[in-house]
Amino acid sequence: MATVSPAAAAAVPAGERGATRIADRVVAKIAAQAAREALRGESPQAPTSAHATVTVHRREDRRHFGEARVRIAVELGYPSDIGAQCRVVRRHVTERVTALASMEVPEVAVEVERLHSPLLEGTGRGRVR
Repeated sequence: MATVSPAAAAAVPAGERGATRIADRVVAKIAAQAAREALRGESPQAPTSAHATVTVHRREDRRHFGEARVRIAVELGYPSDIGAQCRVVRRHVTERVTALASMEVPEVAVEVERLHSPLLEGTGRGRVR
């Protein structure tokens, strides 16, 4: 087994030692978890479901691991302030992906996939009057 002495490791400049590459699916999992956290913070008893797709643009910049454009699909309770919930999700996803993956997040698109109404719980798929 070969060992590297500290002096030999210090001889290679930091920019040439290699880089960490974060998989797109890991960034998507971070974004989806962040969306669920944001929705739970808004209304803890409401059902929270979110999944994400991420497009990552890699750069050679060693400070950041690239740029992630995130698309989040969420399920929200209704009636509620949908716009405010989407803003909270966008802000929290941006903060968490930046903090945990060291990626810039210039765009977070939030898609409302389904609305849950307490008026429809326990009934069939009838009309709400």
